[in-house]
Amino acid sequence: MATFVLVHGAWHGAWCWQRVARMLRQNGHEVFVPTLTGLCERSHLLLPTVGLDTHILDVVNEVKWQDLKDVVLVGHSYGGMVTSGAAENIETAIASFVLLDAFLPDDGQSLLDIVSAPVRDGALAAQKNGATALPPRSAASFNVNEQDRAWVDAHCTPQPLKSFVQKLVLTGARDRIAKKTYIRATGYPSPYFDLGLATARKGGWHIHELACGHDVMLDMPERLTEILQEAA
Repeated sequence: MATFVLVHGAWHGAWCWQRVARMLRQNGHEVFVPTLTGLCERSHLLLPTVGLDTHILDVVNEVKWQDLKDVVLVGHSYGGMVTSGAAENIETAIASFVLLDAFLPDDGQSLLDIVSAPVRDGALAAQKNGATALPPRSAASFNVNEQDRAWVDAHCTPQPLKSFVQKLVLTGARDRIAKKTYIRATGYPSPYFDLGLATARKGGWHIHELACGHDVMLDMPERLTEILQEAA
């Protein structure tokens, strides 16, 4: 049986993984689902100092203090930034690395270095005006299935702005992991994740393309569970 660490994306929390985590556990796997600092049930910790480094440490400490080994590390969306950074500290504990419709950053990049100029300029303008967090995007904008949209909108919380601004330092730990998988949600148009898919394909990763919205764990939980077990 495998050990999974599931890392959510921006504005989300552990709640978004409930269905997949339940199915993995029913199949006998161990599953750990940390909510990143400042979000959802940890929103009381939303401080201006919370950034990408904080979120990387959330994941590193989950693995370290739970004494986890041979982990299947899964990062969704912004979680790709977090897991790429975490791999620098826990490389030897990772057996399989999975990006789920996620950013695939290079060394020295922040999330704002990857997104379009209008998105980047908007976030930097908000920061200049004193904002320390960015309000959630709507579930509809992520093409979440209609039945779940109200639930998702009710559960998303502001994202620490610093987490989008901080740059990663990568030395190749992620790329040294033998098993790597990229899953692209083709029902969510995104040049960022198209680029991640193309880069992963060029690098020889295992590739899956699913016809659903960005929150794959909500739109296609059964199929995602199957793919994650294959990745293990």
